[in-house]
Amino acid sequence: MKLTKILALVLVFAMVACMFVGCKDKDSNDPTGSDSKNETPLVVGYSYFSSKFSPFFATTAYDVDVYEMTQVGLIGSDREGNMILKGIEGETVPYNGTDYTYTGIADTEVVQNEDGSVDYNFTLRDDVLFADGEKLTADDVIFSMYVLCDPTYDGASTLYAQPIEGMEDYRSGMSKKGELIMAGGRDGESEYYTAEERDEYWAAIDQAGAKMVEGIVSYIQTALGTDECSVYTALENWGFADAITDENMTAEDGWALILAAYDNDPAAADAEAGDVDLFDALVEVLGDKAAAYDEGIETGSSAANISGIKKIDDTHVSVHMTEFDATSIYQLSLAVAPMHYYGDASKYDYDNNQFGFTKGDLSGVKSKNATPMGAGPYKFLSFEKGVVSFEANENYFKGCPKTKNVLFQETSEGDKLTGVATGTFDITDPSFDQSVVEAVKGYNSNGELDGDKITTNCVDNLGYGYLGINANLVKVGDDSSSQQSKDLRKAFATVLAVYRDVVIDSYYGERASVINYPISNTSWAAPKPADEGYEIAYSKDVDGNPIYTADMTADEKYAAALNAAIGFFKAAGYTFDEASGKFTAAPAGASLEYTFTIPADGTGNHPAYGILTEAQNALESIGIKMDINDLSDSNQLWNGLDAGTVEMWAAAWQSTVDPDMYQVYFSENTPENNGGSNNYHVQDKELDRLMMEARTSADQAFRKATYKECLNIILDWAVEIPAYQRQNAYVFSTERVNMATMTPDITTFYDWSAEIENIEMN
Repeated sequence: MKLTKILALVLVFAMVACMFVGCKDKDSNDPTGSDSKNETPLVVGYSYFSSKFSPFFATTAYDVDVYEMTQVGLIGSDREGNMILKGIEGETVPYNGTDYTYTGIADTEVVQNEDGSVDYNFTLRDDVLFADGEKLTADDVIFSMYVLCDPTYDGASTLYAQPIEGMEDYRSGMSKKGELIMAGGRDGESEYYTAEERDEYWAAIDQAGAKMVEGIVSYIQTALGTDECSVYTALENWGFADAITDENMTAEDGWALILAAYDNDPAAADAEAGDVDLFDALVEVLGDKAAAYDEGIETGSSAANISGIKKIDDTHVSVHMTEFDATSIYQLSLAVAPMHYYGDASKYDYDNNQFGFTKGDLSGVKSKNATPMGAGPYKFLSFEKGVVSFEANENYFKGCPKTKNVLFQETSEGDKLTGVATGTFDITDPSFDQSVVEAVKGYNSNGELDGDKITTNCVDNLGYGYLGINANLVKVGDDSSSQQSKDLRKAFATVLAVYRDVVIDSYYGERASVINYPISNTSWAAPKPADEGYEIAYSKDVDGNPIYTADMTADEKYAAALNAAIGFFKAAGYTFDEASGKFTAAPAGASLEYTFTIPADGTGNHPAYGILTEAQNALESIGIKMDINDLSDSNQLWNGLDAGTVEMWAAAWQSTVDPDMYQVYFSENTPENNGGSNNYHVQDKELDRLMMEARTSADQAFRKATYKECLNIILDWAVEIPAYQRQNAYVFSTERVNMATMTPDITTFYDWSAEIENIEMN
């Protein structure tokens, strides 16, 4: 099953106990550290972990949360997601009427040079210790950066893609043996591997592929609620019905079918993964031999170091970039991992271009994936029987946490809230729909969200829901950028948009709001209603006139929207019969019938489902048919988007702190072209230019204005109908957690654990 990609960095555990006495608080006046700690553990209900608790290789949000308990970042952020550049003395920033002071392990100086290059100069605190008592120094920063920039690095960070001087020279001339074998094919020959290695690797790929198919079978079996499921049934539900010829096919047959569908490219075929990732399974199949195929092989010349990354002394590091990129500061906010733990101290000699591991061999770093250790507030102890155990780190630079032990316990979504109510958990994050809201109110004697049993904290989700349209499939003629093609998509967008208010309010109540631009409201770049030029999405007709007036009733708005859609369809070249009030023919390249795909469990369980049913009825009344394909398995949607076969769909974007739009809207970043997320197939040179221009400036006002232009272009293409900004919720046990010690003013960017060292139990 596909997971949202989330940038992650982590560290590992070393056993330094304070078993029977309290940890020493650096801010305490008690030099003995003898003040007692709360022995009651804090238990947090969590969705399931993947055991990749690494600052370098974690990929799921839940694994990231585990490593973040053990780590410190080079650059911190405040409650609005802004970077804190003066971490040593701290920066005081107001939020919601209160001044908050933020501290970190370093000061960051950003110097923009006259030639357009940029220097990021870091000064480290000299008193930060890792959990095992070793001091954090510039060597650990250098090591962490070199891991993320290694030619064989395959984690989520893209620090290596930043314009750091010398990066390309350092990463060139090296490839993984396994990648070379895959590139050469099953019959390939090369000086870099033997025929035996080639055959062994491809045989392992096929075994791993069969395991991946078995994972798909398991996933579909669960989705269908059946005890038995054949490979045939699974792949038929997965979207391969037309390609299957043998109903008795094996997992090996299924893998061959999937691989053929992706032109015999295992990396591309991995996109089909259900409950099993292909390359994780490959490592399992290869066993001890996996590291040899993962190791980098020199195929040409390369630089011995990254010239733009410099150690000045034990507390100073500088990174020189050849040009400014607004995303760089976020990539540099990496976790500083202990070189002596994740790497090999005997292989570190900065002056002789040795950085704690052999270039091209990250096997030692990966061997610590399941056991993080760092300089964060807690030490990782174990992950057993679905429970991650932590113990307070007495060396934490902000002071030893007040609660000695924390447990992250796996649980199903349906058991999260009841777990807090019944005493199993102290904190969790249930999906906050209307039924959960009513349940929380029922547990509290006052009938409110905050009461004697449960305290609720709601924050805007870092992301938003939307309705998408593929410009390649919903167009007139052969040109998706023509005015007629845009008018066709605007006809659908106008009808869909008008039903957002009533449907979203019915599904979420006060826990979500309708948005009018394709960007999360959590972003500083999001247009606000008070901003000049702010408009309701798709609220103008084909002539540019407002569709609605302030005194219209809901029914009058629906009628006005449908009338405006008729105007757009006519402008797109559709034939309209005035007598019947219906369209009778579509122009070349277009159709009277389109399909809208929504992953609503096959039962209509989706916040946007009501929008579709209302729009479907309205469009049918004018002769346009919009079929609703309600999927029980969301993987069919993701696969279809990757293949470019879905005409319209409902989904949600996971956003980042920076509003960079490159991955989602840049012309070259379509799934089939560059593995990107431009599922809309927008091809607009002016949009491309503006997105790249916004990246080159540090002026937030300029960037916001530029991104507003980008958002207007996207809306003009009518490939995305912004739907809703929902809220996430944390629920706390009022009875067991001392809420007076909880992190105040929790936000999207600053959650309950941001000041976990202060939390106490009742």
